[in-house]
Amino acid sequence: MLSPDELERYARHIVLRDVGGPGQAALKRASVLVIGAGGLGAPALMYLAAAGVGTLGVVDDDVVSLSNLQRQVIHTTPDIGRHKVESAAERIAALNPHVRFVGHATWLNADNALSLIGDYDLVLDGSDNFSTRYLVSDACFFAKRPLITAALGTFDGSLTTIRAHERNEQGEFNPTYRCLFPEAPPPGTVPACAEAGVMGALAGVLGSMMALEAIREIVGFGDGLIGRLLMIDARAMRFETLRYGRDPANPLNGDGPVITDLSAHRT
Repeated sequence: MLSPDELERYARHIVLRDVGGPGQAALKRASVLVIGAGGLGAPALMYLAAAGVGTLGVVDDDVVSLSNLQRQVIHTTPDIGRHKVESAAERIAALNPHVRFVGHATWLNADNALSLIGDYDLVLDGSDNFSTRYLVSDACFFAKRPLITAALGTFDGSLTTIRAHERNEQGEFNPTYRCLFPEAPPPGTVPACAEAGVMGALAGVLGSMMALEAIREIVGFGDGLIGRLLMIDARAMRFETLRYGRDPANPLNGDGPVITDLSAHRT
C-alpha cells in the first residue's frame, strides 16, 4: 500500500516497533477532521500531514489576520486576508503531497455537524469556545466517532480523548465531555484569547500532543487519554493527569439520557 517514496518519507515511523508498516498503512487509510485551523489546529494539522494521515479535513470559516501568526504556524504573512482553509491546504500540499485535504469553509452548527463528522474516522476539536466544544462532543457521540479535545488558556492547557459511544472492559459506557464539564462557565467568566492573551509556543505544544494522541488512536499503541485529563502548567513546566469517570446522571449516555439529538444546539 505504500509507494517507494512513502517508504522513504515514513522510514522513521516504520522502524518503530509499535508502528511499522501496518501502522503506517493504517495512518494512510485514516481520515481525520480538525475543528479549527487556529492555534491548536495549525500544529496538529502539520504533524498529522507529516505523519501520513490519508485524509485531513478542516472546518473553519475564518480568514487569516496578522494577530493569528504569533501561534497559528500553518499560516504565513502573505496569507493575511485569505480563508484559513485555503492557506492550510497550500501548506499541507507543500509538506506532503500524499495527503488528501478537504477544506470546509463553514461555521460548524447543529445542522451540519453530524454530516461533516460522520465522513471522518476521528475528530480533533481545537475550537476556542464552549458552545462549539459541547456541540462537537455531542455530535461525535451520535455519529459514533472518537474525539480528541483540547483547550488552551494563557499559560495552561488540557487534553483528553472521548469515546463516550463505546463501553469499557466492565461493560460500562466511557465518560462523556459532559461528565468532565457538566456545564459551561457563565458568559464572561473565561476571557477570550484576544482579551487575556495566550502563549504561542504553548499552542504548539498542545496541538502537537493532539496530533500524537490521534496517531496513537489510529495505530493503536500505548495507553490513551480516555477517562484521563492531561493538564499543562507552562509557568511551572508541570504536566499532571486527572482521572475522571462516567457520571450516571450525565444527560448523554447516563442512566436516564435526555439529550437524544442536536436540537438543543440550535439557536
